Amino acid sequence: MDNLNMDKYYRIASRFRHEGEILGIRQYGDGLINDTFKVTTPEGFPDYILQRINNAVFKNVGMLQDNIRKVTGHLYNKLSQASERDIDRKVLRFIDAEDGRNYLFDEATGNYWRMMVFIPDAYTYESVTPENAYKTGLAISRFHSLLADIPDELGETIPHFHDMVFRLEEFRQAVKADKASRSSSVHDLIEEIEARAADMTAAERLHADGRLPKRICHCDTKVNNLLFDSEGEVLAVIDLDTVMPSFIFSDYGDFLRTAANFAAEDDPDMKKAGFNPAIFESFTKGYLEEAKDFITPAETLMLPFAVRLFPYMQCVRFLGDYLNGDTYYKIKYPEHNLIRARNQFALLESIERYDKDGSMASFIASCI
Repeated sequence: MDNLNMDKYYRIASRFRHEGEILGIRQYGDGLINDTFKVTTPEGFPDYILQRINNAVFKNVGMLQDNIRKVTGHLYNKLSQASERDIDRKVLRFIDAEDGRNYLFDEATGNYWRMMVFIPDAYTYESVTPENAYKTGLAISRFHSLLADIPDELGETIPHFHDMVFRLEEFRQAVKADKASRSSSVHDLIEEIEARAADMTAAERLHADGRLPKRICHCDTKVNNLLFDSEGEVLAVIDLDTVMPSFIFSDYGDFLRTAANFAAEDDPDMKKAGFNPAIFESFTKGYLEEAKDFITPAETLMLPFAVRLFPYMQCVRFLGDYLNGDTYYKIKYPEHNLIRARNQFALLESIERYDKDGSMASFIASCI
């Protein structure tokens, strides 16, 4: 960053009620949505994370930050009641801006900003092993458990985010419009998507009938959205922008979509894409160790469905964006979204083969 930009970040950071003199600001991490910077202060004072909130994605920043305030406050209170040690390292702490809100709008940049206390000696993982999958499962189920009795209502920071009915409607509009004139080359995949559409919208029908509740979920459960300590134990669930009401199985299925695929989601070799049973079993053991105390029978029955749902949903979204001319996801080459879609469909087919005899439900039952 040049000095001119540095001055801008110093000015913005100074509008928050931080402790200690700001000694330096540097870019931090490689997030795809928000711009993140680390703010350093003298020894004896906390360091901070300064973030530009991407309001093109999160259009209601006030709601977003109010959700985070409610969630972090409730988590802190629950851990305090349980006499948890080292709570300040286990719950994100956002600090107030000059007007008392936990974010600000900077007119000079035209952006929204927030600042939180940096948690030292904490680490994220980019790859998933059976060991950290188990610990991630434990942490996510505890996150659900702690938020099960939150008294506040939360808004949807991204409306219809995991709504399969909505995603299929978007997809069908993309097929009909065929803006990039690509539909003729992907008829096989369109037909496969439509053949499964009725099954994959089961959750929305069950919810409409009052048989499947919504709870407060994270909605972006990747392993790098957890902080681990130096011993490999989970400290905190982070990146709370998508915390909102959803089906509880969303966090379960969403994690396994990325973690239990032998290949990266954009690997062009479809033979590599496939379901990893070891990660599934380890994560499921961890998740159900605590979730069995609060998860309902209806929600438990939907767990195998969730493992299939999320590769299907992401296939629908990638292919829809490909048909629209690649307007949503960043691409590195013209066929990138199509490769992603076919990769996710290959994962889905692998899951269907693995579970053809009900293997997932049997294993889940053995964990409860």
